[in-house]
Amino acid sequence: MKKVISDASPLIALSSISQLEVLQRLFQKIIIPEAVYYEVVEEGRDRAGANEVKSAVGKWIEIEKVSNSDEVEALRAILDYGEAEVIALAQELKPDLLILDNREPRIFAGHLNFEVIGTIGIIILAYEKGFIDNPYKKILELREKGFYIGDHLLEKIKKYLDV
Repeated sequence: MKKVISDASPLIALSSISQLEVLQRLFQKIIIPEAVYYEVVEEGRDRAGANEVKSAVGKWIEIEKVSNSDEVEALRAILDYGEAEVIALAQELKPDLLILDNREPRIFAGHLNFEVIGTIGIIILAYEKGFIDNPYKKILELREKGFYIGDHLLEKIKKYLDV
């Protein structure tokens, strides 16, 4: 079983299109730091992801506390709190994969030699594994829900999926 750590954005985005469970199907278990739980469930109360993540905790989502708070504070200079905790926790747990959407933490994680995937990559992977049909439709649905996907990227996805 792969060790996977997720940031808040993918949890919220996948929940907004009723696809959070693909994470469980793909990886069996997801680890999130406390800041991500707080962002999705507490700050995001009454929004996409809050109830879904809360009910999955203790089942297939596991909350981990970051030990190195100094590292989190240093990372806060360039990343938001959840992203900083994801990177700090990754340095502690050495996961197989990080799920991050924003450009800065993805680049930073890449420099630390972590494998990174985003929400769109998760949808495509779930499609390739046979867990969802019509990934392009799901990606368009994400865009309709406010998830930023530029036109250039959308065209690349369309070509890749041959739709």
